[in-house]
Amino acid sequence: MSLLPLVGFTGPSIDWWALLPQIILLGAALLILLVSALAPQRTSISFATATTVCASVTAWIVAFGLWNDIKKEGPSASIASALAIDGFSIFFTMLVLIALTITALLAHSYLGREGIDPPEFHALLLCSAAGAMVMASANDLIVIFLGLEALSIGLYVMIAMHARRPEAREAAMKYFVLGAFSSAFLLYGIALTYGSTGSTNLIHIRDYLDAVVFRDEHLLMAAMALLLVGFSFKVAAAPFHFWAPDVYQGAPSPVTGWMASIAKAAGFAALLRIFFAAFANYDADWSPIVAVLAVLTLLVGAVMAILQNDVKRMLAFSSVSHAGYVLVAVQSASASGTSAALFYLFTYTFMVLGTFAIVGAMGTDGEHPLDRYSGLGRSRPVLAMTFTILLLAQAGVPLTSGFVGKFQVIAAAVEDRGYVLAAVAMLSAVISAFMYLRIVMAMYVADDEVEGPSPKLHWTVSVVLIGVTGFTLLIGIVPQFLIELAEDAVPVLIRG
Repeated sequence: MSLLPLVGFTGPSIDWWALLPQIILLGAALLILLVSALAPQRTSISFATATTVCASVTAWIVAFGLWNDIKKEGPSASIASALAIDGFSIFFTMLVLIALTITALLAHSYLGREGIDPPEFHALLLCSAAGAMVMASANDLIVIFLGLEALSIGLYVMIAMHARRPEAREAAMKYFVLGAFSSAFLLYGIALTYGSTGSTNLIHIRDYLDAVVFRDEHLLMAAMALLLVGFSFKVAAAPFHFWAPDVYQGAPSPVTGWMASIAKAAGFAALLRIFFAAFANYDADWSPIVAVLAVLTLLVGAVMAILQNDVKRMLAFSSVSHAGYVLVAVQSASASGTSAALFYLFTYTFMVLGTFAIVGAMGTDGEHPLDRYSGLGRSRPVLAMTFTILLLAQAGVPLTSGFVGKFQVIAAAVEDRGYVLAAVAMLSAVISAFMYLRIVMAMYVADDEVEGPSPKLHWTVSVVLIGVTGFTLLIGIVPQFLIELAEDAVPVLIRG
């Protein structure tokens, strides 16, 4: 076979500096697995946790350097425009790495208490984080799908790793089956997008849609609808949310926090890059559909949350409702709406990770009835106050980051003249507040003879709770720097 056809072949230029955060995470995952396989004794939890945290911090420093490069030189693309290096991708990269550090610290004591193997867990967590980062930076529908599968496959296994609990295996199976359905919808949407535009690259799709006037738009409309359905499954938007309560309840608490924060954030990152950047000229077609999804998600999440008596299921439906607020911002199809969605996702990540840190510290997983928290305000007042702050922040109480996030989202809807949507969002906030207050009342209003629980917190959990609570209060009082950061992170499509 002649090699002459290969003479003069030049592959796509690769900016290895831009890919370094993902490379660091995957290298750390391989290092953990290699050491655990070659070590004569079982690898300690401390080694796996330290490796994950060090890799996350190192990758975050690199991402911060990339942010400064973008501010000076502007955004760019790599690997034949398949990956973007812009404020949007670096914003989510830094968010994923912060959440990775928090989740690794929360899992440190949890893995030892529940008898879960730490090397496999941390390797899967690192690979899942790398997949989320790829989703946020992808400029191609196929690359987005690959990142989504890397994120999801790690989650399937992490959920099922709690071998002593059949509920965990059941939750993993439900998530796997429904995740496969959502992936099928997404793939059909990608196929129809390719059929109507001739490409899966978002830059080519945007340029084609800008230049061509369709006589028959049915194929493109079907493609956008299928893509919306696929991402709605991933972010747990109603009516595609029905997996969330059972999976959140059955999964280990650190994994539940990771799902509620980063899996949701990565789904919205891909959704924003596709619809706001590539399908921007067709916002009149997809924006009303997103508005309907937002209304359903807000009301279903809020109403179903107040009907639950299990704290984990309450928080699962609460997560559904929070997805509705982000959808309110997405449907505005504007730069202000996109920056509001980014701000909301960033602050919500801290709130939900702190919340599930406390849920995980309350004892073994499984059912978390509301009466388990009775008297916590008397037995552990500092822990109860921390939980109260995080719950009230999710309810949108002033002087917390949750209030600023909801205000940003509703302001974006009003700016787009979505007055009905803004009213539904405010109504949903009132309904959801009742659910959060039920948990707060259970902690503080209890009979004198009830002896409250007294969970022991590992120092890693204490550090996380101090950090997330401080951040929640800080952004509630001084939100401007994060607002400006979100405004600088609106996605753009740049050719390589």
